[in-house]
Amino acid sequence: MRCTVIREHGSYDRLLREERPDPVPGPGEVRVAVKAAGLNHLDTWVRRGIPGVKFPLPIVPGCDAAGVVDAVGPGVTTHQRGDAVLLAPGIGCGGCARCASGEDHLCRAYGIFGESRDGGCADLLVAPARNFLPKPAALSFPEAASIALTFLTAWHMVVARAALQPHETILIHAAGSGVSVAAIQVAKLVGARIVATARGAEKLARARELGAHETIDYSQKSFGDAVRGITGKKGVDVVVDHVGQETFDASIRCLAKGGRLVTCGGTSGPELKTDVRLVFFKGLSILGSTMGSLGELHTVLQHFERGAFRPVVDRVLTMEQAGEGHRLLEERKVNGKIVLENR
Repeated sequence: MRCTVIREHGSYDRLLREERPDPVPGPGEVRVAVKAAGLNHLDTWVRRGIPGVKFPLPIVPGCDAAGVVDAVGPGVTTHQRGDAVLLAPGIGCGGCARCASGEDHLCRAYGIFGESRDGGCADLLVAPARNFLPKPAALSFPEAASIALTFLTAWHMVVARAALQPHETILIHAAGSGVSVAAIQVAKLVGARIVATARGAEKLARARELGAHETIDYSQKSFGDAVRGITGKKGVDVVVDHVGQETFDASIRCLAKGGRLVTCGGTSGPELKTDVRLVFFKGLSILGSTMGSLGELHTVLQHFERGAFRPVVDRVLTMEQAGEGHRLLEERKVNGKIVLENR
């Protein structure tokens, strides 16, 4: 099979195209012929490397994928050849108390495809049967490959961690990103008032189309000042932030009393600084969030089946164009998801 491989950290030229023997599914596993794989910022971090984090190189990147089952291992009764499926990107041990209680994303052995084991940027992908879920019928393979990681992340942030309520106002940063595109749709489903930030008219127009009630171009004005004007100086109840260093302090200052900031990343940098007095005087909560449970992903896909959510694909490239996809992500030149397709 053909696959993309990262053998050492570095720039886009570290994304190598190689051939490997076809993987064979073992007991309880399924093999899928990959039609498409979605790109995420996680893929760029694995390629570049993160100080203090050891990735199991060489590795095939890609935490989102969709395709067709072409072989099943011994003991598999839930899948058969020809099934159209998408990949649940996270995997726990399956046997600990966290996994047994439906909190597999908190398992000590939890990993993500393309980060801790080979992922979907290949012709074929083998994974436990439980990690392949039915593809929503109305979605194309590129669309199906664009949704799992970002919508699962956004659902867990907005619903499970921040516990957003219909009467509340939520501020969602970087509205053109995959997670924020999903978070806007989740917040709309909840029935909350949505304020979204982004750079440029095109991204803001897409945010309004998806359900944002108010939008702020942070390149033109301070989002903190804009939020105070929009909310009559009250502030927002929830902030969804995966930008990190550039937005953290102003986001804390945007929160109303009892407000919650939920974060799943720091694309602008990991060092955070704010006035801790704001946190305790206003009774604020700072919530970390990574991925979500397999059960939550099943719920997310049900919303796709009934048309409540929709994918937003910026563009579809070939697997050979992975480096271009990484560049566009890093330069923030996307409005939705970039997907790589096997052709």
